[in-house]
Amino acid sequence: MNPLARPATAPTSRILGFFLATLGAVLFAGKAIVVKLTYRYGIDAVTLIAFRMLFAMPFFAAVAWHESRRAARGELPVLTMRERVQLCLLGLLGYYFSSFLDFLGLRYVTASLERLILFLSPTLVVLLSAWWFKRPVTRRQWVAMVASYLGVILVFAQDLAHDTGSHVALGAMFIFGSALSYAVYLICSGELVKRVGATRLVAYAMLVSCLACLVQFFLVHPPSMLVQPPGVYGYSFVHATLNTVLPVFMLMWAVALVGAPTASLLGMVGPVSVLFLAAWLLDEPITAWQLAGTALVLFGIFVLMGGRGQPARADDTGRKR
Repeated sequence: MNPLARPATAPTSRILGFFLATLGAVLFAGKAIVVKLTYRYGIDAVTLIAFRMLFAMPFFAAVAWHESRRAARGELPVLTMRERVQLCLLGLLGYYFSSFLDFLGLRYVTASLERLILFLSPTLVVLLSAWWFKRPVTRRQWVAMVASYLGVILVFAQDLAHDTGSHVALGAMFIFGSALSYAVYLICSGELVKRVGATRLVAYAMLVSCLACLVQFFLVHPPSMLVQPPGVYGYSFVHATLNTVLPVFMLMWAVALVGAPTASLLGMVGPVSVLFLAAWLLDEPITAWQLAGTALVLFGIFVLMGGRGQPARADDTGRKR
């Protein structure tokens, strides 16, 4: 049920918004844990992401159908052909390609490092905006970016020292590519979301991504690969519902209740939660270097979101994946 459907007092709405943003961030971040657990069954990234999207697709299809009915009744603008093409391209970029690179990278790096690299997306939005739109980068933004990248380097060096360097470097490259493609998605969706709306954009883009992942699966694997151990189905269902569908809408509701900048700041709990969840569920060690790197990244994002930068506005599209 949509919590925004009931009127609430301002303090109650703010508390509810804080709760939704925080829990949504933890659920989103927990995706890395579930992916690592599913990899223990020996499946590849194509199969993993296909099962995630297969279980998530009915939920997004229901939301997309509801939004299309609203448009048919005149409650929402009817999409033009140009907007439909844009939605398809955004779905392929922001939720298919980006997620696929992320899942590939999680084979080689710790869940903690993965979450920190993905958290660089706001800084990449700043840099890409400066390049594409000639927007000046402020001193505050430079401080934020230097701190964030130093934090990632600390954790990356820690992983490099405890694993085969080539694998860690390869995984980090995949995940950085995921963060970069999602940053491009955020920038490109900024104008479209004003007309289409965040709920409709996310639902339609996710549907496109679901279909692309399933097509890729059947191009790469025979249908017999749909038969997997029960654990794969269980983790995939958790991944699709608790780590994908539910936090997507939690974030949208939180943005409506407390605003995008506040929701973005509360999302900083994500990397911290993964650090401790990975230690609990995956036996990944918590070291002083990891804590220092995480603190630097969180400080950088806090400084960045505290200004008037682009990332805070971009969150209206649903920045997590």
